Amino acid sequence: MPQAERNHPPHTHAGHDHGHAHAPATFGVAFAVGIGLNTAFVIIEAIYGYLSNSMALVADAGHNLSDVLGLIVAWIAIVLAKRPPSPRYTYGLRGSSILAALFNAVFLLVAVGAIGWEAILRLFNPAPVASGTVLVVATVGIIINGFTAWLFASGGKNDINIRGAYLHMAADAAVSVGVVAAALAIMATGWLWIDPVISLIIGAVIVAGTWGLLKDSIAMSLNAVPRWVDSEAVRDFLASQPGVTTLHDLHIWPMSTTELALTCHLVIPEGPPGDDYLVVVTRSLREKFSIEHATIQIEADAARCLLAPDHVV
Repeated sequence: MPQAERNHPPHTHAGHDHGHAHAPATFGVAFAVGIGLNTAFVIIEAIYGYLSNSMALVADAGHNLSDVLGLIVAWIAIVLAKRPPSPRYTYGLRGSSILAALFNAVFLLVAVGAIGWEAILRLFNPAPVASGTVLVVATVGIIINGFTAWLFASGGKNDINIRGAYLHMAADAAVSVGVVAAALAIMATGWLWIDPVISLIIGAVIVAGTWGLLKDSIAMSLNAVPRWVDSEAVRDFLASQPGVTTLHDLHIWPMSTTELALTCHLVIPEGPPGDDYLVVVTRSLREKFSIEHATIQIEADAARCLLAPDHVV
């Protein structure tokens, strides 16, 4: 998220913070380069994997293909997230980035299942492998995947959509290292079972790297408070504001993989404190918790609010 947008003063109207941020436009170049390089490599890797009879190489090609599709989906989501709101989609299409992260995680796990099944079949029926070809192709994969992962490294901390792209490519680089190790081991020992075993290990590595992304994307798609936001700290902050005796109907949810929204009712018996008060509170929410779209309702008497009880949503 661009620092300039983070520090831009919010425009507050009746307690609504309208400062929004989007994924950095520079990642468009990263996606284009990553998709182009990996598409070419998938074709080369699949051909040589088939010709060399290497299940590990074919498994890596299948994984790389899923990553190309994942990069395409993530890029489309970033483009859609920039579309303005409409009467029907009042938040725009920001949520598409969450769906993209979820799609990437699920699609990758499905691909792992297919690779694992084929590896198990090959484990019981080992076949000769052209280890020299596998070694060369996998080494090229390390370079391409490592470079692509580096392109997304800086954005993974603030955006799980970008983090998904980064994890895919970093895992690919690690997987290619495993394929190289398998080729060297087969060349040294002649043990053909090493190839499918490495394929299964590759699958385990992919699952381990994807599990966190899957949990985060599912939680965000259900409007859960992101794990990096301390909801109790937000509640304590709001409760500590001048004049506030209590608060209720507090909700924090992700509008996209980079933007958070908040609504709550603050009970101030003295009545509405004015726009300046709301400007300070919403600006503080942005600076302290990165909550950029805050809507705060001021009430003098909580007993009259139908949403006051904690169990009411």
